[in-house]
Amino acid sequence: MMSSQFFGNWFLPGLWITLQVTFLSAALAFVIAFPIGVLRTHRLWIVRFLAGAYFEIFRSTSSLVFMYWIAFTVPPVFGIGFQPMFAGVLALGITYGAYGSEIVRGALAAVPPAQREAGIALNFTPFQRLRRIELPQAWPEMIPPFNNLLIELLKGTSLVSLIAVADLTFAGDLLRLVTNESAPIYTLLLVLYFVLAFVLTRGMRLLERHAKKRVGRAPERTGLFGGVRATSSIDVVTGTGAAK
Repeated sequence: MMSSQFFGNWFLPGLWITLQVTFLSAALAFVIAFPIGVLRTHRLWIVRFLAGAYFEIFRSTSSLVFMYWIAFTVPPVFGIGFQPMFAGVLALGITYGAYGSEIVRGALAAVPPAQREAGIALNFTPFQRLRRIELPQAWPEMIPPFNNLLIELLKGTSLVSLIAVADLTFAGDLLRLVTNESAPIYTLLLVLYFVLAFVLTRGMRLLERHAKKRVGRAPERTGLFGGVRATSSIDVVTGTGAAK
């Protein structure tokens, strides 16, 4: 039977590994997603082509197969050894970074053209338009899909158990072999993943509220399991706002 000793010796270390893989992979994906997403809106076609090639390649690649490739193909072929956890983080970060770049591209494309034209009229450089006009408006729109992507990444971390990384799923499988009990172990795993996803979602909702307040679009609270709804918007160039 499962006990607090089993939980402390098996699940807590696995939980810590899962959190590390999630946040390290998310950080890598975020670092990749922003420049690739911005470059996919570049005025030069060759830049758009190269950024788009990255997106298409890694969007169409299986995360698990890519993880196997990094963990088991790269060391003998290229003579570069990776720790299993590093291989998992690298594979997940690169793959989900491709997905994230589409979120960035779509949010930037949704900024009204008049806003860019206003920046040109103010003699802003392309970088200034991006930093002062486009990103402040696009960032609040990126957070909800980034939240979904983060939850998918959290669930995807269970793949690292297949390359011998001792995450939650790996710990659950080992404990099942020791105790020969499946129902309580996998039920507990489902609950733990749900709790982690719920906490991450609430954190992202708070971040969304803060981001919308910064551009004058304060959302309303809609309960514990509800979303957020913008009640006003503001033109970041002229400073004028309008209720929605």
